[in-house]
Amino acid sequence: MKLLIDTNVILDALMAREPWAASAQALLITVAEEKAEGCITASSFTDLHYLLRKHLRDNEQTRQLLLGLLASVNVLDVNGTDCEKAFELPMRDYEDALLAYRGKRHKADHIVTRDRKHFDGSPVKVISPDEILRKL
Repeated sequence: MKLLIDTNVILDALMAREPWAASAQALLITVAEEKAEGCITASSFTDLHYLLRKHLRDNEQTRQLLLGLLASVNVLDVNGTDCEKAFELPMRDYEDALLAYRGKRHKADHIVTRDRKHFDGSPVKVISPDEILRKL
């Protein structure tokens, strides 16, 4: 099963944000154990770097966390067509529409997020970390 993991879920896991940390961390472990294919977007990766470095205030720790993440997830590219097609989706937030369109282009089975309402109109099924863990 191919899962496109939203930035908020990765941050919940890596920053131990409660009350979501346990399910987000369990999801990343499931992906690391290759029980599902985990994907993130290249733009999510740059956002993760910025937010983790700001939170941790430690470049090396940020680097190590992100290298660990790269060892278990695939990073999906973005191209100009993605940027254009995202505008066609009936979604309010462009960043989420771009993520949803990339999920469609890369044939993701689900977008895993805890902000489901932001993905109304997504061409890819949306699911929470808890729900996908029950399915796997």
